[in-house]
Amino acid sequence: MNSDEARMVVETALLTTEEAIPLVELARLFDGEMAPHDIENMLSDLRYKWADSGLELVEVSSGWRFRTRPEMQKFLDRLAPKKPQRYSRAALETLAIIAYRQPVTRGDIEEIRGVVVSTQILKMFESRCWIEVVGHRDAPGRPSLYATTSRFLDDLNLRSISDLPPLQNIEPQLEHHDT
Repeated sequence: MNSDEARMVVETALLTTEEAIPLVELARLFDGEMAPHDIENMLSDLRYKWADSGLELVEVSSGWRFRTRPEMQKFLDRLAPKKPQRYSRAALETLAIIAYRQPVTRGDIEEIRGVVVSTQILKMFESRCWIEVVGHRDAPGRPSLYATTSRFLDDLNLRSISDLPPLQNIEPQLEHHDT
């Protein structure tokens, strides 16, 4: 298989899959006949190829995927108008505490926020696969430790938790998302 055909295989796989595909999985497309650095070169070529389009190839926490460029979203929303999920200030504060201080217990969150954390908020983010229990603190009652997931990073188009914006950039946004 020549490099153009191989690039087409990778491009097709990425365009026809909703989830991000890790480099290891992309290598499986070629039964070990393609070195990881060759696949990385193909991904770089594909990024360049799609640079002037409404889609872009991005690397997120769990691998590679195509996504709509943010500036195109307002046009797509006209085809299927739907309101994005809105979260209460309490929900956003809880998620921010988990993301920035992970792993944390419910008690840690309550101590930081100064109020009781609703079970519904934690269940909502767990059902969305944005947070998960990653262990238990060695303390009375063995409270659950919460942390964010790869799905959280993927949905926010982040490669790692270190890509989160600084907290001072988050606070003004929290004020505008209150419901």
